[in-house]
Amino acid sequence: MSVFLLSGCAKTFYRSAEKAFQKGLQDQPYDVIIVPGFPYHGKEWDMVHKMRIHWAKYLYSQGYTENVIFSGSAVATPYVESKVMALYAEELGIPKDRIFTEEKAEHSTENVYYSYRLAKELGFRKIALASDPFQSSYMGKFMRKFEIPVALLPTVIDTLKVLNLYEPTIDPSPTRKEGFVKLSARENFFQRFKGTMGKYIIWHEEDLKKKKYRRRFKDRMVPATALSKEP
Repeated sequence: MSVFLLSGCAKTFYRSAEKAFQKGLQDQPYDVIIVPGFPYHGKEWDMVHKMRIHWAKYLYSQGYTENVIFSGSAVATPYVESKVMALYAEELGIPKDRIFTEEKAEHSTENVYYSYRLAKELGFRKIALASDPFQSSYMGKFMRKFEIPVALLPTVIDTLKVLNLYEPTIDPSPTRKEGFVKLSARENFFQRFKGTMGKYIIWHEEDLKKKKYRRRFKDRMVPATALSKEP
């Protein structure tokens, strides 16, 4: 990912991201933005962390969003990705009571959908995805396919260049997951690819607008009747 973000091939994504960002701004301010996680190795943050967390701080400080959901479980390392990112965001200046974590997702499509569900449960209605240009591009396709009402506020690289992208100090020890087993030890390459494509998502019937998807995912779908019976 870091190599890609520095490559000439990324320029197309950068231009598309800026256009998508300008379009997304038309509906700001948002109740909340979703920021997908990234593996943390316990020492210093990755370039992707720097990009996503500083972008979240920028969107918050500009008043484009009132809250932030960081998403991600412990996937490649023992650190719960969303919790690590939340610690960094708080140190950057986002108030703790404006930060939420979704800690179940293990694949990028799950980051989006499970965070969307969390946002709805928290009472947020205007929701946007705020990630790097590459991830925003293919997550946008996923959201359009399933008609998930989440806008896009992808990272604008030229804006990042003028920000002070410093790394604050955190203590990541509270974010370690007990009994951790990395995803690559639990799923082979093809299984992980299926996860990236959303093949393991537990859907809520109300979110599947098309009958073909309700039929296809009936074995991993929470029926609307089950929701209505909950206390």
